[in-house]
Amino acid sequence: MTQVTPEISHARQHALGDLPRRTAQRFPDKPAIVDGATSYTFAELDAVVDRAAAAITDAGLRQGDKLALLCHNSWQYAVLVFATARVGVVLVPVNFMLGADEVGYILDHSEARAFVVEDALLPVATKALDGLEVPVRAVVRLASGDVPEGWVDAQAFFDHDGTPPQVAVGDDDPVRLMYTSGTESRPKGALLSSRALMWQYASCALDGDYRPDDVELHTLPLYHCAQLDVFLGPDVWLGTTSVILPGPDPAAVLAAIEEHRVTKFFAPPTVWIGLLRHPGFDDADLSSLEKGYYGASPMPVEVLKEIQQRLPEVRLWNFYGQTEMSPLATALGPDEQLAYAGSAGRASLNVETRIVDPEGSSVDPLPPGEVGEIVHRSPHATLGYYKDEEKTAEAFRHGWFHSGDLGYLDDGGRLYVVDRKKDMIKTGGENVASREVEEAVYEVPGVAEVAVFGVSHPRWVEAVVAVVVPKDGETLAPDDVIVHTRGRLAGYKTPKYVVVADALPKNPSGKILKRQLRDEHADLARDDG
Repeated sequence: MTQVTPEISHARQHALGDLPRRTAQRFPDKPAIVDGATSYTFAELDAVVDRAAAAITDAGLRQGDKLALLCHNSWQYAVLVFATARVGVVLVPVNFMLGADEVGYILDHSEARAFVVEDALLPVATKALDGLEVPVRAVVRLASGDVPEGWVDAQAFFDHDGTPPQVAVGDDDPVRLMYTSGTESRPKGALLSSRALMWQYASCALDGDYRPDDVELHTLPLYHCAQLDVFLGPDVWLGTTSVILPGPDPAAVLAAIEEHRVTKFFAPPTVWIGLLRHPGFDDADLSSLEKGYYGASPMPVEVLKEIQQRLPEVRLWNFYGQTEMSPLATALGPDEQLAYAGSAGRASLNVETRIVDPEGSSVDPLPPGEVGEIVHRSPHATLGYYKDEEKTAEAFRHGWFHSGDLGYLDDGGRLYVVDRKKDMIKTGGENVASREVEEAVYEVPGVAEVAVFGVSHPRWVEAVVAVVVPKDGETLAPDDVIVHTRGRLAGYKTPKYVVVADALPKNPSGKILKRQLRDEHADLARDDG
Protein backbone atom coordinates (compact mmCIF):
# COMPACT_ATOMS: atom_id res chain seq x y z
CA MET A 1 0.00 0.00 0.00
CA THR A 2 1.35 3.43 -0.95
CA GLN A 3 2.41 5.51 2.03
CA VAL A 4 0.83 8.95 2.12
CA THR A 5 3.77 11.16 3.01
CA PRO A 6 3.45 14.73 4.33
CA GLU A 7 4.47 15.93 0.88
CA ILE A 8 1.67 13.96 -0.76
CA SER A 9 -0.84 15.20 1.82
CA HIS A 10 0.25 18.79 1.22
CA ALA A 11 -0.10 18.38 -2.56
CA ARG A 12 -3.61 16.92 -2.14
CA GLN A 13 -4.90 19.50 0.36
CA HIS A 14 -8.21 21.11 -0.48
CA ALA A 15 -9.49 22.90 2.57
CA LEU A 16 -11.75 25.86 3.30
CA GLY A 17 -8.85 28.28 3.70
CA ASP A 18 -7.52 27.42 0.23
CA LEU A 19 -10.59 28.66 -1.62
CA PRO A 20 -9.87 32.41 -1.91
CA ARG A 21 -6.38 31.71 -3.25
CA ARG A 22 -7.56 29.21 -5.86
CA THR A 23 -10.42 31.41 -7.00
CA ALA A 24 -8.05 34.40 -7.19
CA GLN A 25 -5.90 32.45 -9.63
CA ARG A 26 -8.94 31.95 -11.89
CA PHE A 27 -10.64 35.34 -11.50
CA PRO A 28 -8.05 37.77 -10.04
CA ASP A 29 -9.75 41.00 -11.15
CA LYS A 30 -13.37 39.97 -10.67
CA PRO A 31 -15.31 41.60 -7.79
CA ALA A 32 -15.53 39.14 -4.89
CA ILE A 33 -16.99 41.11 -1.98
CA VAL A 34 -18.99 44.35 -2.10
CA ASP A 35 -19.92 45.93 1.24
CA GLY A 36 -21.12 49.49 0.86
CA ALA A 37 -18.17 51.59 -0.34
CA THR A 38 -15.72 48.72 0.23
CA SER A 39 -15.06 46.32 -2.61
CA TYR A 40 -12.46 43.57 -3.03
CA THR A 41 -11.51 41.65 -6.13
CA PHE A 42 -10.70 37.98 -5.61
CA ALA A 43 -6.97 38.80 -5.73
CA GLU A 44 -7.46 41.50 -3.09
CA LEU A 45 -9.64 39.21 -0.98
CA ASP A 46 -6.95 36.53 -0.98
CA ALA A 47 -4.32 39.10 0.03
CA VAL A 48 -6.34 40.44 2.97
CA VAL A 49 -7.16 36.88 4.07
CA ASP A 50 -3.42 36.18 4.10
CA ARG A 51 -2.72 39.30 6.17
CA ALA A 52 -5.45 38.48 8.67
CA ALA A 53 -4.29 34.86 8.92
CA ALA A 54 -0.76 36.05 9.68
CA ALA A 55 -2.08 38.46 12.32
CA ILE A 56 -4.07 35.69 13.98
CA THR A 57 -1.03 33.45 14.29
CA ASP A 58 1.23 36.33 15.36
CA ALA A 59 -1.30 37.02 18.12
CA GLY A 60 -0.54 33.56 19.50
CA LEU A 61 -3.35 31.39 18.09
CA ARG A 62 -2.46 27.97 16.78
CA GLN A 63 -4.27 25.23 14.87
CA GLY A 64 -7.27 24.01 16.86
CA ASP A 65 -7.58 27.17 18.95
CA LYS A 66 -10.97 28.93 18.90
CA LEU A 67 -11.67 32.48 17.73
CA ALA A 68 -15.16 33.77 18.57
CA LEU A 69 -16.72 36.40 16.29
CA LEU A 70 -19.55 38.70 17.41
CA CYS A 71 -20.39 40.91 14.48
CA HIS A 72 -23.08 41.97 12.04
CA ASN A 73 -22.63 41.24 8.35
CA SER A 74 -19.54 42.92 6.91
CA TRP A 75 -16.57 42.34 4.63
CA GLN A 76 -14.52 41.74 7.78
CA TYR A 77 -16.74 38.80 8.63
CA ALA A 78 -16.07 37.18 5.25
CA VAL A 79 -12.31 37.73 5.59
CA LEU A 80 -12.14 36.17 9.06
CA VAL A 81 -14.10 33.10 7.92
CA PHE A 82 -11.31 32.21 5.51
CA ALA A 83 -8.39 33.64 7.47
CA THR A 84 -9.09 31.42 10.48
CA ALA A 85 -9.57 28.36 8.24
CA ARG A 86 -6.31 29.06 6.42
CA VAL A 87 -4.30 28.51 9.60
CA GLY A 88 -6.56 25.85 11.12
CA VAL A 89 -8.06 28.11 13.78
CA VAL A 90 -11.66 27.18 14.58
CA LEU A 91 -14.11 30.03 14.00
CA VAL A 92 -16.97 30.35 16.50
CA PRO A 93 -19.72 32.61 15.04
CA VAL A 94 -21.82 34.17 17.81
CA ASN A 95 -25.43 35.28 17.40
CA PHE A 96 -25.45 39.08 17.84
CA MET A 97 -28.95 38.93 19.34
CA LEU A 98 -27.79 36.99 22.41
CA GLY A 99 -27.53 38.51 25.84
CA ALA A 100 -24.29 38.81 27.77
CA ASP A 101 -24.87 35.62 29.79
CA GLU A 102 -25.54 33.62 26.62
CA VAL A 103 -22.46 35.03 24.90
CA GLY A 104 -20.43 34.31 28.02
CA TYR A 105 -21.59 30.70 27.98
CA ILE A 106 -20.42 30.23 24.39
CA LEU A 107 -17.05 31.84 25.12
CA ASP A 108 -16.57 29.63 28.16
CA HIS A 109 -17.88 26.40 26.61
CA SER A 110 -15.92 26.84 23.36
CA GLU A 111 -12.73 27.75 25.27
CA ALA A 112 -12.24 30.66 22.89
CA ARG A 113 -8.74 32.11 22.95
CA ALA A 114 -9.68 35.16 20.90
CA PHE A 115 -12.77 37.31 20.68
CA VAL A 116 -13.37 39.66 17.75
CA VAL A 117 -16.22 42.09 18.37
CA GLU A 118 -17.96 44.81 16.41
CA ASP A 119 -17.71 48.14 18.22
CA ALA A 120 -21.51 48.48 18.50
CA LEU A 121 -21.65 45.18 20.40
CA LEU A 122 -18.82 46.04 22.79
CA PRO A 123 -21.09 46.59 25.85
CA VAL A 124 -22.51 43.06 25.56
CA ALA A 125 -19.07 41.62 24.89
CA THR A 126 -17.50 43.38 27.86
CA LYS A 127 -20.19 42.11 30.21
CA ALA A 128 -19.91 38.60 28.76
CA LEU A 129 -16.17 38.59 29.47
CA ASP A 130 -16.58 39.26 33.19
CA GLY A 131 -14.89 36.39 34.96
CA LEU A 132 -13.67 34.78 31.72
CA GLU A 133 -10.14 34.48 30.44
CA VAL A 134 -9.93 35.41 26.75
CA PRO A 135 -6.33 36.43 26.07
CA VAL A 136 -6.74 38.14 22.67
CA ARG A 137 -9.38 40.77 22.01
CA ALA A 138 -10.14 42.98 19.04
CA VAL A 139 -12.79 45.49 17.96
CA VAL A 140 -14.11 45.28 14.42
CA ARG A 141 -15.00 48.51 12.60
CA LEU A 142 -14.15 50.87 15.44
CA ALA A 143 -16.09 53.95 14.40
CA SER A 144 -14.19 56.71 16.20
CA GLY A 145 -12.35 57.57 19.38
CA ASP A 146 -9.81 55.59 21.34
CA VAL A 147 -9.62 51.81 21.47
CA PRO A 148 -10.89 50.64 24.89
CA GLU A 149 -8.23 49.50 27.31
CA GLY A 150 -7.36 45.84 26.88
CA TRP A 151 -8.54 45.72 23.27
CA VAL A 152 -6.85 46.27 19.91
CA ASP A 153 -8.25 47.75 16.72
CA ALA A 154 -9.08 44.84 14.41
CA GLN A 155 -8.10 46.93 11.41
CA ALA A 156 -4.58 45.99 12.42
CA PHE A 157 -5.51 42.39 11.51
CA PHE A 158 -6.37 43.41 7.97
CA ASP A 159 -3.37 45.74 7.56
CA HIS A 160 -0.92 43.31 9.14
CA ASP A 161 2.49 43.00 7.48
CA GLY A 162 3.29 39.33 7.54
CA THR A 163 2.90 35.95 5.93
CA PRO A 164 0.88 33.17 7.56
CA PRO A 165 2.60 29.86 8.25
CA GLN A 166 1.86 26.85 6.07
CA VAL A 167 -0.64 24.79 8.07
CA ALA A 168 -1.73 21.31 7.02
CA VAL A 169 -5.50 21.33 7.54
CA GLY A 170 -6.81 17.79 7.20
CA ASP A 171 -10.17 16.86 5.75
CA ASP A 172 -11.60 16.09 9.17
CA ASP A 173 -9.86 18.79 11.16
CA PRO A 174 -12.50 21.13 12.63
CA VAL A 175 -12.60 24.65 11.17
CA ARG A 176 -15.97 25.80 12.52
CA LEU A 177 -17.86 25.51 15.80
CA MET A 178 -21.52 26.42 15.26
CA TYR A 179 -23.80 26.78 18.27
CA THR A 180 -27.33 25.59 17.63
CA SER A 181 -30.32 27.39 19.09
CA GLY A 182 -31.10 26.27 22.61
CA THR A 183 -34.65 25.21 23.46
CA GLU A 184 -35.07 23.71 26.89
CA SER A 185 -31.30 23.57 27.46
CA ARG A 186 -28.08 25.34 26.59
CA PRO A 187 -27.11 25.43 22.89
CA LYS A 188 -24.92 22.64 21.54
CA GLY A 189 -21.71 23.31 19.63
CA ALA A 190 -21.58 21.44 16.31
CA LEU A 191 -18.05 20.93 14.97
CA LEU A 192 -17.75 21.20 11.19
CA SER A 193 -14.74 20.15 9.15
CA SER A 194 -13.38 21.32 5.82
CA ARG A 195 -14.52 18.00 4.34
CA ALA A 196 -18.10 18.56 5.53
CA LEU A 197 -18.22 22.10 4.23
CA MET A 198 -16.56 21.37 0.88
CA TRP A 199 -18.83 18.41 0.07
CA GLN A 200 -21.79 20.55 1.08
CA TYR A 201 -20.61 23.38 -1.21
CA ALA A 202 -20.55 20.92 -4.11
CA SER A 203 -24.09 19.79 -3.29
CA CYS A 204 -25.33 23.39 -3.14
CA ALA A 205 -23.69 24.34 -6.42
CA LEU A 206 -25.14 21.45 -8.38
CA ASP A 207 -28.58 21.30 -6.79
CA GLY A 208 -29.01 25.09 -6.78
CA ASP A 209 -27.57 25.82 -10.25
CA TYR A 210 -24.89 28.17 -8.91
CA ARG A 211 -22.67 29.86 -11.49
CA PRO A 212 -19.55 32.05 -11.41
CA ASP A 213 -21.36 34.79 -13.36
CA ASP A 214 -24.00 35.16 -10.63
CA VAL A 215 -24.26 38.22 -8.40
CA GLU A 216 -25.53 37.18 -4.97
CA LEU A 217 -27.12 39.37 -2.31
CA HIS A 218 -26.39 38.33 1.30
CA THR A 219 -28.72 39.85 3.90
CA LEU A 220 -29.37 37.13 6.49
CA PRO A 221 -26.89 36.93 9.39
CA LEU A 222 -23.56 35.37 8.50
CA TYR A 223 -23.40 33.83 11.97
CA HIS A 224 -26.08 31.46 10.66
CA CYS A 225 -24.87 28.51 8.60
CA ALA A 226 -27.50 28.99 5.87
CA GLN A 227 -26.26 32.37 4.67
CA LEU A 228 -22.63 31.59 5.48
CA ASP A 229 -22.23 28.07 4.13
CA VAL A 230 -25.04 27.50 1.67
CA PHE A 231 -24.35 30.79 -0.11
CA LEU A 232 -21.28 32.86 0.82
CA GLY A 233 -18.83 29.96 1.01
CA PRO A 234 -19.87 28.40 -2.30
CA ASP A 235 -19.82 31.85 -3.92
CA VAL A 236 -16.18 32.37 -2.98
CA TRP A 237 -15.37 28.84 -4.19
CA LEU A 238 -17.04 29.35 -7.59
CA GLY A 239 -16.05 32.97 -8.18
CA THR A 240 -19.48 34.56 -7.71
CA THR A 241 -19.70 38.22 -6.69
CA SER A 242 -21.14 38.65 -3.19
CA VAL A 243 -22.96 41.84 -2.17
CA ILE A 244 -23.28 42.10 1.62
CA LEU A 245 -25.96 44.04 3.49
CA PRO A 246 -26.17 44.35 7.30
CA GLY A 247 -29.70 42.92 7.35
CA PRO A 248 -32.80 42.07 5.30
CA ASP A 249 -34.55 45.45 5.39
CA PRO A 250 -37.04 45.22 2.49
CA ALA A 251 -36.33 48.69 1.09
CA ALA A 252 -32.56 48.07 1.20
CA VAL A 253 -32.96 44.64 -0.40
CA LEU A 254 -35.03 45.99 -3.29
CA ALA A 255 -32.58 48.87 -3.82
CA ALA A 256 -29.55 46.55 -3.76
CA ILE A 257 -31.05 44.13 -6.29
CA GLU A 258 -31.66 47.06 -8.62
CA GLU A 259 -28.28 48.77 -8.07
CA HIS A 260 -26.04 45.70 -8.30
CA ARG A 261 -28.11 43.78 -10.86
CA VAL A 262 -28.41 40.89 -8.43
CA THR A 263 -29.21 37.54 -10.03
CA LYS A 264 -29.48 35.33 -6.94
CA PHE A 265 -31.11 35.85 -3.53
CA PHE A 266 -31.86 33.70 -0.50
CA ALA A 267 -34.32 34.48 2.29
CA PRO A 268 -36.66 32.60 4.61
CA PRO A 269 -40.39 32.85 3.86
CA THR A 270 -40.87 35.67 6.37
CA VAL A 271 -38.44 37.90 4.44
CA TRP A 272 -40.00 37.02 1.08
CA ILE A 273 -43.38 37.96 2.57
CA GLY A 274 -41.90 41.27 3.78
CA LEU A 275 -40.68 42.05 0.26
CA LEU A 276 -44.04 41.24 -1.30
CA ARG A 277 -45.82 43.50 1.18
CA HIS A 278 -43.39 46.42 0.81
CA PRO A 279 -44.98 49.42 -0.99
CA GLY A 280 -41.92 49.76 -3.23
CA PHE A 281 -41.99 46.19 -4.53
CA ASP A 282 -43.94 46.80 -7.73
CA ASP A 283 -41.86 49.86 -8.68
CA ALA A 284 -38.46 48.23 -8.10
CA ASP A 285 -36.48 47.02 -11.12
CA LEU A 286 -36.01 43.34 -10.27
CA SER A 287 -35.47 42.23 -13.86
CA SER A 288 -31.94 40.96 -13.14
CA LEU A 289 -33.17 38.47 -10.53
CA GLU A 290 -33.09 34.95 -11.95
CA LYS A 291 -32.91 32.63 -8.94
CA GLY A 292 -34.59 32.73 -5.55
CA TYR A 293 -34.01 30.40 -2.62
CA TYR A 294 -35.93 29.86 0.58
CA GLY A 295 -35.44 27.74 3.66
CA ALA A 296 -35.36 27.86 7.49
CA SER A 297 -39.11 27.13 7.45
CA PRO A 298 -41.61 25.92 4.83
CA MET A 299 -42.97 28.41 2.30
CA PRO A 300 -46.75 28.76 2.60
CA VAL A 301 -48.30 27.58 -0.64
CA GLU A 302 -50.32 30.77 -1.10
CA VAL A 303 -47.15 32.85 -0.77
CA LEU A 304 -45.32 30.56 -3.20
CA LYS A 305 -48.05 31.15 -5.77
CA GLU A 306 -47.85 34.91 -5.22
CA ILE A 307 -44.08 34.96 -5.74
CA GLN A 308 -44.42 33.06 -8.99
CA GLN A 309 -47.19 35.39 -10.13
CA ARG A 310 -45.33 38.63 -9.31
CA LEU A 311 -41.84 37.39 -10.22
CA PRO A 312 -42.59 35.02 -13.09
CA GLU A 313 -39.00 34.96 -14.40
CA VAL A 314 -37.50 33.91 -11.06
CA ARG A 315 -36.80 30.20 -10.58
CA LEU A 316 -37.27 29.05 -6.98
CA TRP A 317 -35.56 26.43 -4.84
CA ASN A 318 -36.47 25.14 -1.39
CA PHE A 319 -33.39 24.17 0.66
CA TYR A 320 -33.86 22.12 3.82
CA GLY A 321 -31.32 21.02 6.40
CA GLN A 322 -29.76 21.49 9.82
CA THR A 323 -26.65 23.14 11.23
CA GLU A 324 -25.28 19.63 11.84
CA MET A 325 -25.51 18.93 8.09
CA SER A 326 -23.39 21.98 7.19
CA PRO A 327 -26.42 22.55 6.60
CA LEU A 328 -27.97 21.38 3.28
CA ALA A 329 -29.76 18.02 3.28
CA THR A 330 -32.50 18.14 0.61
CA ALA A 331 -33.58 20.43 -2.22
CA LEU A 332 -36.74 21.02 -4.24
CA GLY A 333 -36.02 22.53 -7.65
CA PRO A 334 -37.90 25.04 -9.80
CA ASP A 335 -39.71 22.48 -11.94
CA GLU A 336 -41.48 20.95 -8.93
CA GLN A 337 -42.39 24.02 -6.90
CA LEU A 338 -46.11 24.06 -7.63
CA ALA A 339 -46.64 20.41 -8.43
CA TYR A 340 -45.10 19.42 -5.09
CA ALA A 341 -45.67 22.59 -3.08
CA GLY A 342 -44.77 22.07 0.53
CA SER A 343 -42.13 19.44 -0.20
CA ALA A 344 -38.52 19.84 0.90
CA GLY A 345 -37.45 17.91 -2.19
CA ARG A 346 -35.12 14.99 -2.65
CA ALA A 347 -31.88 14.21 -0.88
CA SER A 348 -29.08 16.48 -2.01
CA LEU A 349 -26.23 15.30 -4.23
CA ASN A 350 -24.01 13.99 -1.42
CA VAL A 351 -26.74 13.02 1.05
CA GLU A 352 -28.74 9.86 1.73
CA THR A 353 -32.01 10.51 3.55
CA ARG A 354 -34.60 8.13 4.97
CA ILE A 355 -37.55 8.07 7.37
CA VAL A 356 -37.26 5.82 10.42
CA ASP A 357 -39.13 4.89 13.58
CA PRO A 358 -39.30 8.11 15.65
CA GLU A 359 -38.76 6.12 18.83
CA GLY A 360 -35.29 5.28 17.55
CA SER A 361 -35.47 1.50 17.86
CA SER A 362 -33.92 1.01 14.39
CA VAL A 363 -33.01 2.83 11.18
CA ASP A 364 -34.99 0.50 8.93
CA PRO A 365 -36.76 2.74 6.38
CA LEU A 366 -40.48 3.29 6.81
CA PRO A 367 -42.71 2.93 3.74
CA PRO A 368 -43.67 5.97 1.64
CA GLY A 369 -46.29 8.15 3.29
CA GLU A 370 -45.57 7.00 6.83
CA VAL A 371 -44.41 9.71 9.24
CA GLY A 372 -41.20 9.16 11.17
CA GLU A 373 -37.93 10.82 12.05
CA ILE A 374 -35.76 12.22 9.26
CA VAL A 375 -32.21 10.82 9.32
CA HIS A 376 -29.21 11.32 7.02
CA ARG A 377 -25.87 9.80 6.05
CA SER A 378 -23.47 12.20 4.36
CA PRO A 379 -19.99 13.72 4.42
CA HIS A 380 -21.88 16.96 5.19
CA ALA A 381 -22.48 15.73 8.74
CA THR A 382 -20.95 17.31 11.83
CA LEU A 383 -17.99 15.73 13.59
CA GLY A 384 -20.16 15.76 16.72
CA TYR A 385 -21.11 18.09 19.55
CA TYR A 386 -18.18 19.75 21.25
CA LYS A 387 -17.55 18.36 24.74
CA ASP A 388 -20.81 16.37 24.69
CA GLU A 389 -20.23 12.70 23.94
CA GLU A 390 -23.67 11.70 25.17
CA LYS A 391 -25.60 13.98 22.79
CA THR A 392 -23.24 13.05 19.96
CA ALA A 393 -23.87 9.35 20.49
CA GLU A 394 -27.62 9.95 20.67
CA ALA A 395 -27.62 11.95 17.41
CA PHE A 396 -25.55 9.33 15.54
CA ARG A 397 -27.16 6.15 16.84
CA HIS A 398 -27.17 3.27 14.36
CA GLY A 399 -24.71 5.17 12.15
CA TRP A 400 -27.13 7.82 10.87
CA PHE A 401 -27.52 11.46 11.90
CA HIS A 402 -30.91 11.93 13.56
CA SER A 403 -32.32 15.36 12.70
CA GLY A 404 -35.07 15.61 15.31
CA ASP A 405 -37.50 16.52 12.50
CA LEU A 406 -40.56 14.46 11.60
CA GLY A 407 -41.58 13.84 8.01
CA TYR A 408 -42.39 11.35 5.29
CA LEU A 409 -41.26 10.49 1.76
CA ASP A 410 -43.62 10.22 -1.18
CA ASP A 411 -43.35 7.56 -3.88
CA GLY A 412 -40.89 9.74 -5.78
CA GLY A 413 -38.51 10.09 -2.84
CA ARG A 414 -39.54 13.68 -2.08
CA LEU A 415 -39.40 14.68 1.55
CA TYR A 416 -42.27 16.39 3.36
CA VAL A 417 -41.31 17.85 6.72
CA VAL A 418 -44.23 17.51 9.11
CA ASP A 419 -42.79 19.25 12.15
CA ARG A 420 -40.04 19.39 14.69
CA LYS A 421 -40.58 16.81 17.39
CA LYS A 422 -40.87 19.62 19.90
CA ASP A 423 -43.44 21.49 17.76
CA MET A 424 -45.85 18.59 17.31
CA ILE A 425 -49.06 19.47 19.15
CA LYS A 426 -50.65 16.64 21.15
CA THR A 427 -54.31 17.37 21.74
CA GLY A 428 -56.90 14.91 23.01
CA GLY A 429 -54.63 11.98 22.24
CA GLU A 430 -54.11 13.07 18.62
CA ASN A 431 -51.01 14.57 16.95
CA VAL A 432 -51.39 17.84 15.06
CA ALA A 433 -48.66 19.20 12.77
CA SER A 434 -48.53 22.97 13.08
CA ARG A 435 -47.47 23.27 9.42
CA GLU A 436 -50.73 21.71 8.19
CA VAL A 437 -52.82 24.14 10.22
CA GLU A 438 -50.72 27.10 9.07
CA GLU A 439 -51.31 26.20 5.42
CA ALA A 440 -55.08 26.23 6.03
CA VAL A 441 -54.92 29.60 7.80
CA TYR A 442 -52.87 31.14 4.95
CA GLU A 443 -55.86 30.50 2.67
CA VAL A 444 -57.94 33.01 4.69
CA PRO A 445 -58.13 36.31 2.79
CA GLY A 446 -56.24 39.06 4.59
CA VAL A 447 -53.71 36.84 6.40
CA ALA A 448 -50.12 38.05 5.99
CA GLU A 449 -48.44 35.69 8.47
CA VAL A 450 -49.42 33.00 10.93
CA ALA A 451 -47.77 30.87 13.59
CA VAL A 452 -49.49 27.79 15.03
CA PHE A 453 -48.41 26.12 18.28
CA GLY A 454 -49.79 24.34 21.31
CA VAL A 455 -50.51 25.60 24.83
CA SER A 456 -51.29 23.62 27.92
CA HIS A 457 -54.98 22.78 28.30
CA PRO A 458 -56.63 21.30 31.42
CA ARG A 459 -58.80 18.90 29.42
CA TRP A 460 -57.08 18.25 26.08
CA VAL A 461 -53.48 18.32 27.38
CA GLU A 462 -52.67 20.84 24.64
CA ALA A 463 -54.82 23.18 22.58
CA VAL A 464 -54.10 24.46 19.07
CA VAL A 465 -53.41 28.21 18.94
CA ALA A 466 -52.99 30.39 15.85
CA VAL A 467 -51.47 33.87 16.07
CA VAL A 468 -52.26 35.73 12.84
CA VAL A 469 -50.98 39.01 11.39
CA PRO A 470 -53.32 40.77 8.94
CA LYS A 471 -52.16 42.31 5.68
CA ASP A 472 -51.89 46.10 5.67
CA GLY A 473 -55.31 47.68 5.58
CA GLU A 474 -57.08 44.40 6.29
CA THR A 475 -58.99 43.32 9.37
CA LEU A 476 -59.26 39.77 10.63
CA ALA A 477 -61.92 38.27 12.88
CA PRO A 478 -60.79 35.25 14.92
CA ASP A 479 -64.10 33.50 14.26
CA ASP A 480 -63.59 33.78 10.50
CA VAL A 481 -60.23 32.02 10.81
CA ILE A 482 -61.76 29.25 12.91
CA VAL A 483 -64.68 28.76 10.55
CA HIS A 484 -62.41 28.55 7.52
CA THR A 485 -60.00 26.06 9.04
CA ARG A 486 -62.87 23.93 10.36
CA GLY A 487 -63.96 23.53 6.75
CA ARG A 488 -60.49 22.34 5.74
CA LEU A 489 -59.29 20.29 8.70
CA ALA A 490 -60.46 17.70 11.20
CA GLY A 491 -62.09 19.21 14.26
CA TYR A 492 -59.19 18.45 16.60
CA LYS A 493 -56.80 20.27 14.22
CA THR A 494 -58.90 23.45 14.13
CA PRO A 495 -57.41 26.26 16.26
CA LYS A 496 -59.21 26.53 19.57
CA TYR A 497 -57.81 30.02 20.03
CA VAL A 498 -56.97 32.65 17.41
CA VAL A 499 -55.02 35.76 18.38
CA VAL A 500 -54.67 38.73 16.02
CA ALA A 501 -51.29 40.46 16.38
CA ASP A 502 -49.38 43.30 14.73
CA ALA A 503 -46.27 41.16 14.14
CA LEU A 504 -44.67 37.81 14.94
CA PRO A 505 -41.44 37.60 16.90
CA LYS A 506 -38.50 36.47 14.77
CA ASN A 507 -34.80 35.90 15.14
CA PRO A 508 -32.34 37.63 12.75
CA SER A 509 -32.50 34.60 10.44
CA GLY A 510 -36.23 35.15 9.93
CA LYS A 511 -37.39 32.14 11.93
CA ILE A 512 -40.57 32.70 13.91
CA LEU A 513 -39.89 32.32 17.63
CA LYS A 514 -42.63 29.89 18.62
CA ARG A 515 -41.10 29.34 22.03
CA GLN A 516 -41.64 33.04 22.79
CA LEU A 517 -45.22 32.83 21.52
CA ARG A 518 -45.87 29.80 23.72
CA ASP A 519 -44.61 31.73 26.74
CA GLU A 520 -46.66 34.83 25.88
CA HIS A 521 -49.89 32.86 25.46
CA ALA A 522 -49.33 30.11 28.01
CA ASP A 523 -52.41 31.12 30.04
CA LEU A 524 -54.93 31.19 27.18
CA ALA A 525 -56.58 27.94 28.30
CA ARG A 526 -56.15 28.40 32.03
CA ASP A 527 -59.87 28.87 32.75
CA ASP A 528 -61.16 26.25 30.29
CA GLY A 529 -62.21 22.89 31.67
